[in-house]
Amino acid sequence: MAKLLSGKDVAASLNESLKKRVEQLKQQHIQPTLAIVRVGNDPSQCAYERGAIKRCETVGVTVELHTLETTQTQADLLACIQQLNASPTVHGVLLLSPLPHGFDLHEATACLEPRLDVDGTTSGSLARVFSGSGNGFAPCTAQACMEILHHYNIALEGKTVAIIGRSLVVGRPVSMLLLHEHATPIICHSRTQKAHELAKQADIVIVAIGRAQAIGAEYFSGNQVVIDVGTNYSEEKQGLVGDVDFDTVEPHAEAITPVPGGVGAVTTSVLALHVVEAAEKRCSQQE
Repeated sequence: MAKLLSGKDVAASLNESLKKRVEQLKQQHIQPTLAIVRVGNDPSQCAYERGAIKRCETVGVTVELHTLETTQTQADLLACIQQLNASPTVHGVLLLSPLPHGFDLHEATACLEPRLDVDGTTSGSLARVFSGSGNGFAPCTAQACMEILHHYNIALEGKTVAIIGRSLVVGRPVSMLLLHEHATPIICHSRTQKAHELAKQADIVIVAIGRAQAIGAEYFSGNQVVIDVGTNYSEEKQGLVGDVDFDTVEPHAEAITPVPGGVGAVTTSVLALHVVEAAEKRCSQQE
């Protein structure tokens, strides 16, 4: 039986560390603050917003809500972001996406200063992920994968990591984060020939393709660490499932993240972590 890599345990450990760091900031009269910007009332975005607020409150990070109606304009959204850029008390901004019809996400993220981009959506943040320097942060989901690997002391240096999926949210940024830690990432995507054979040769497999239970036992050779990023609703199981077919893959894995309770459980803690890091960085610049 594979070891379950519980994201809840990782989140709990991060939260305890963050509480101490927030208290240290408060002693210097700095209150870490996240601003959440939402346009409209998309149910999934509202659910994520509630989770982010709860996690931030747990560790002592203040949250400001900035909501716009779908009847407002792109100019209104840009004005909101520019106001947050200029705020002396806001340390991070989370712009919930996708945006409703009539709003331009690319223009909105380009308006946000990378130092506030705690979810890694701007070009400046992605440049930092690739270069290892500058302002900005890695996307929270990509960083959550790394936090799980670190928490469970899974060695990365010299290891081969197959990443199935090439999105800017997970696949490409997590490959760079792994490279910075001297792992050897291999990105597989929809046009990769014999992707299952490449995955079989890897020490660690990270799956982020957004297709329910699409990756089966044929991708695994045994004794591998499996990080399943996917979160999909299954009508058959009447619940959430990952991109990995857990029941068939688990017997072939050394360790595996569950869904739910895996990567998703860590993401909002990473969001809070980025806000705290942004507050600490601003504090050090003011000294």
